Amino acid sequence: MNFFRHRLVGLPVLALTVAAAGCSFSTDDTASVAVPRPGKAATALCQDLDQALPRKVDGLGRDDPEPRSALTAGWGGPAIILRCGVERPPKMVDPKVAEGGDADAIAGGVNGVDWLMEKQKDGSYRFTTANRRAYVQVTLEKARADESSSVLVDLAASIKKAIPEGIAD
Repeated sequence: MNFFRHRLVGLPVLALTVAAAGCSFSTDDTASVAVPRPGKAATALCQDLDQALPRKVDGLGRDDPEPRSALTAGWGGPAIILRCGVERPPKMVDPKVAEGGDADAIAGGVNGVDWLMEKQKDGSYRFTTANRRAYVQVTLEKARADESSSVLVDLAASIKKAIPEGIAD
């Protein structure tokens, strides 16, 4: 059963393993991230998203990570990192997700965009869109965890504009 083929209404879900975070931060505040390698359709959507993203998120100016790519974006150095075209988190299709899960991961929506929120072992948070034609992942470092709702609000209009509703391949 694919739990995320249906609208989310804030149901709790199991936490995703941290090993696949795909994001690392260096000690000099220069963010470095793994660039996703989605298919052709998702790549085109992610390029559209890159053009639609706001210059500021939660008051922080855009500061894209290395290596530069239309599939990644950042604000405030390593504070907020966006990756577009990531793979679907495995727990989005795990039947145990629908049966209730762990408080470390929660499904819900912000301004018309559905998200899977996952607290990581290091205290950071990772949000992955659901019910969109491409998966968009946003990572917030631990120090910004309290600002997660304003970050998602700031990104919602761009995601709705560039990534149509539907099921990602």
